Amino acid sequence: MTRTNSERESWSTSSPTLQLALPAGAPRREAIEAGLRSAIREGRLAAGTRLPSTRALAADLGVARGTVAEAYAQLLAEGHLTARRGAGTWVADVARRATGRPPTARAPDTTAATDRAPGTTGRPPTARGPDTTAATDRAPARYAFHPGLPDLSAFPRAAWVRALRRGLARMPPSAFAYGDPRGRPELREALADYLGRARGAIADPELIVVCAGFRHGLSLLLRAVGAAGGRRVALEDPCVDDHRTVAAGAGLEIVPLPADGHGARTDLLAATGAAAAVLGPAHQFPLGAVLAPERRAQAAAWARAGALVIEDDYDGELRFDRHPVGALQALAPDHVAYGGTASKTLAPGLRIGWLLVPPALLEPVVALRRAEDLHVPVLDQIALGELIAGGAYERHIRRMRIRYRHRRDRLVAMLAERAPEVRAVGISAGLRVLLELPPDGPPAAELVDRAQRRSVQLWPVSAYHHDPAAAPQGVVAGYGALAEHDFEAGLRALGDVLTTLG
Repeated sequence: MTRTNSERESWSTSSPTLQLALPAGAPRREAIEAGLRSAIREGRLAAGTRLPSTRALAADLGVARGTVAEAYAQLLAEGHLTARRGAGTWVADVARRATGRPPTARAPDTTAATDRAPGTTGRPPTARGPDTTAATDRAPARYAFHPGLPDLSAFPRAAWVRALRRGLARMPPSAFAYGDPRGRPELREALADYLGRARGAIADPELIVVCAGFRHGLSLLLRAVGAAGGRRVALEDPCVDDHRTVAAGAGLEIVPLPADGHGARTDLLAATGAAAAVLGPAHQFPLGAVLAPERRAQAAAWARAGALVIEDDYDGELRFDRHPVGALQALAPDHVAYGGTASKTLAPGLRIGWLLVPPALLEPVVALRRAEDLHVPVLDQIALGELIAGGAYERHIRRMRIRYRHRRDRLVAMLAERAPEVRAVGISAGLRVLLELPPDGPPAAELVDRAQRRSVQLWPVSAYHHDPAAAPQGVVAGYGALAEHDFEAGLRALGDVLTTLG
């Protein structure tokens, strides 16, 4: 290592040779990032140039290998570098992407060195799934704390394949024809048994309709409400932003229903004039509250008086501090439609959800289902049915409860150590936590932007309020979304962002 004046240092590396001009006094990782970024932008490192290994560069610079690895990871996330496992790291074709000119040198066709969670474009995606909008000019975040994604690397591939193989061996040829719009009977029977046992629902397989995720199920129910003459639907405030989109698509007027630390204000339902209400009794999104017992009773009484409650059991199985609260549906099964999904327990890419509908709604919901695409792909239904019936589904949930509880505990401990002024809101459950920001700190929008510059993606809670301007200052962080091997590094990066609040 050679040094020049007090303002800059020139560090030379070997095999391949690399000379960086780095600011003196800056933290080592940030100095390495800035030096590489400057060399790439100024053209001193051309597209396709291979960089030294993290071990070699760390040895030459006299820093920890992890410091160099984090710097490389940041530049990979920004798009300045590209890498392939076991093959090396190259300078990406930044100039061609920025100007549209053909590349001056071709870098290998590669993927990033680490897995990233989906939904990492610049615009906050919906809470239920990854953002499907076109990519923006902003580089994807290295650590996307997506509030609606499980750990996709934990999908039980081997168990899924075994379940599919067992199910296929038993299926008659007729199973592969156009089937019942409600779904395969084997899956509905397995779901009825599971929902009765694990969620406390009053479940009849004949009243279960398999759908393509909860959003699809909600659309079916709200369109059925509209067809029956309903004009208004009450949605929790705040709520999953998809709910507003679906309600508007069904032609219903949306009435905000305030929610607090005890869940939705069900005592206000009678004043809404709504024909239906969408509630998250087990773990309200994004506040993380459980609907209080007296409010559950109020919701059931309101439904029995002639309305419909749609229960969104978003991630009700993932309770960590105690046994999950039972389904609200059991209090008024003829007036509460229960909706569940495999998106949080397994993966949203499966596109499998289920409705447990009141008898009076079965025919109109099935008619809408038949008019669309008839049913969810049969092979996926067969596999999920076997996974549930054989016990592998619940074993997977138990494993993930342990993993997510550990992550939440680690996040809360990090807050206590590095950002005690930030409060984690909500019960110990699910895939995400609401981080309440101090009133004298920067607004949530500024924090989100600051985090993005450090390749950390967070979601402002205002995105889930009916009136974003009236929302409190807070962000939603999904601790379930990162792959297991990325979580600790992501947590450190989040801590780096939150410590700047002081």
